[in-house]
Amino acid sequence: MRKLDAYIARTVAVAIAGVLLVIVGLDLTFAFLDELDDRKLDYQLGEVLQYVVWSIPGRVYEQLGFSALVGCLIGLGTLAGTSELTVMRAAGVSIGRIAWAVMKPVVVLIACGLLLAELVVPITSQTAENRKAVALGNLEGGGLEQGLWMRDGGEFVHFNAAMPDGELFGITRYRFGDKRELERVTFSEKARFLDEGWQLDNSRTTVFGEEAVRSESRAKSDWQTSVAPSLFSLIVPLPSDLSPRNLWSYANFLDRKAEDSSRYWLEFWKKILQPLTIASLVMVAISFIFGPLREVTTGLRVFSGVIVGIVFKTVQDMLGPSSLVYGFPPFIAVAVPILLCFALGWYLLRRAR
Repeated sequence: MRKLDAYIARTVAVAIAGVLLVIVGLDLTFAFLDELDDRKLDYQLGEVLQYVVWSIPGRVYEQLGFSALVGCLIGLGTLAGTSELTVMRAAGVSIGRIAWAVMKPVVVLIACGLLLAELVVPITSQTAENRKAVALGNLEGGGLEQGLWMRDGGEFVHFNAAMPDGELFGITRYRFGDKRELERVTFSEKARFLDEGWQLDNSRTTVFGEEAVRSESRAKSDWQTSVAPSLFSLIVPLPSDLSPRNLWSYANFLDRKAEDSSRYWLEFWKKILQPLTIASLVMVAISFIFGPLREVTTGLRVFSGVIVGIVFKTVQDMLGPSSLVYGFPPFIAVAVPILLCFALGWYLLRRAR
């Protein structure tokens, strides 16, 4: 029986790996072509290639669920097409036993996904985006829509890029008066955290007085703030690029400041529940093979897997923003599609028996 389990697991694992390779390869190709349109003086072919390479772990992580679904359909479909599944069932092997053999490589895939989400993707995705921002020169003005904002005391601060080593790029600080009038704007090209605090490079300050506006520039200046470098590494990346642990920390940080943290809780639950997402899609794939897709062509199985994957992602993408707009818990937005997949898979498997 162990040999049979290993054979099923190997067939499914090879199919999942093949599907993942094809999907990620296509994704990288389209990403490379898309980045070529953004080329500028300091952002040429070499920088484009670096950006695409650094983004590979994030793209692999995003495609794990879809690859598991289509890979299981192809792997089990191959066994069904050669009547091997029929022979196994005639020999007394239960559907549950076959499903457990299929889940073995899927468990390894889930473990790899958790490691990517926690240890790899936060570093590589942040490095890719920040290198691109620096190369494009999106550090002032036109880059305001790319970074993120935070409130620090009496100032509103915007950041464009933060390197993992604690270097910041494109820091713009806005200070308002008691009557909400703009008093001061300071832009700094770079900031480094030293033992005694933050040091700013090439700062330009514009002070708005009642009768005149004056400007001053400084090559070096100090920035007094209580925010540590570790927090900046959480603020600048997109929520999808943060690890589950950092999402938890920053979401709680926003809750303590009475600010909106729903985006971060949504991404947190997506990453935490990703193992269940993959398992639910695999269960649907197994139920399809023993149910409605038992005797169809491989092409139809792949097409069915693509449709299911698209529907699942569409429902999740609709419920996620809806939770932010209508205020219901992000956990529900992430859990509902998973529960629907499990229910569909369970229903089809019960009918197959």
